[in-house]
Amino acid sequence: MDSRKIIVSYRLPANIDTEKYATMLAVGQTTGSWDEAFPDQQAEMANYRADVLDVLPVDDKHAIARIAFPSQNTENDIPSLLTAIFGKFSLAGPARICNIELPEKYGINAQFGIEGIRKQTSIYDRPLFMGIFKPALGLKPENYATLLRTVADAGLDLIKDDEIMFNLNSAPTLDRVKACQPIIHEMNDKHGRQLLYAVNLSGRADQLVSNARQLIDAGANALLFNVFAYGFSCLEALSAHPEVNVPIFTHPALAGVLGGSTSGNNDYGIDYNILLGTLMKYAGADAVLYPASYGSLPFDHQIEMQIRDILRSADKNRTPAMPVPSAGIHPGIIGTAYQDYGNDVVLNAGSAIFDHPLGAAAGVRAFQDAWELTKSGQPVTLENANSQVLIDALKKWGEEK
Repeated sequence: MDSRKIIVSYRLPANIDTEKYATMLAVGQTTGSWDEAFPDQQAEMANYRADVLDVLPVDDKHAIARIAFPSQNTENDIPSLLTAIFGKFSLAGPARICNIELPEKYGINAQFGIEGIRKQTSIYDRPLFMGIFKPALGLKPENYATLLRTVADAGLDLIKDDEIMFNLNSAPTLDRVKACQPIIHEMNDKHGRQLLYAVNLSGRADQLVSNARQLIDAGANALLFNVFAYGFSCLEALSAHPEVNVPIFTHPALAGVLGGSTSGNNDYGIDYNILLGTLMKYAGADAVLYPASYGSLPFDHQIEMQIRDILRSADKNRTPAMPVPSAGIHPGIIGTAYQDYGNDVVLNAGSAIFDHPLGAAAGVRAFQDAWELTKSGQPVTLENANSQVLIDALKKWGEEK
């Protein structure tokens, strides 16, 4: 690919003049029309105009228009990219971005990604299991520490705040970190590996980096970040900062505002493989949360696999990011998830751990027992389950289909 070009594919409805529409988009999002007022600038201005590469029908309802934008029209970041390729035209009528090809060195490269997270946890030969603090709100910092001790001692690999756990008076973020840090150290010494706690980073844009540094100084060893609420520029600033030297897990909250229906059939917005794959990877995310198609949120399986492939692709000079399928993950889906992802995945569960009938530690062990069945080539079913914790989990949430 030409390193000077950004190639964007737009899905357009076939019942319009798609050639004309694509040309309007290419011109309107770059130079706009011009007259002869600056005759000595005509050649230079032409260098900033986008070119329509082709407009091809894909079925009887849609066509795909590919447009090449000069990369010099952006500031090598995600906000200027989105404004340059879709800004005001996103208000003009039906058009949906379904693919973006970016120059090799565009954006920010993740500091950790799959390899870095593996190195921190010292786990290389299986999927990683992450829990989500439940209940999310209403507890005190010491209550979260108690929950953490329970699941960490049972062998959980990672834990994270819920995305709605902000810096609230009931349990300030810094106090949560200070309460949980001794537990992390104790469990690290006991089990010989590091548990990662992704604490939810919040605050005004001008405070985010200093807030992150304060949390890291207090012992935070990972961060959770709501990218769509705070903006890609904030993620880029965090990813690029040398003192924000812990993995950043990004959350998809509000992605539906831009992506719309999860079926992929919209005529407006941006496809989820772009929102949760390409943009996250080029903004420096180390691990990306998104809905699993077999979870509690409706999500298309093909789209899920596209996100997986984009995040894990080992492009030159680009660190592969860790996929984190989420929302409704439970032990009964471990076999299916392993078929889809193999080892390089974080399986993220909240209720299936903390609402287990026998308690949170049993919830962790149910995932471990489900993994042992999967590793041995057996489906995760009630017939094969050889522990009460797994039997209870499968009865409550379902077995492998």
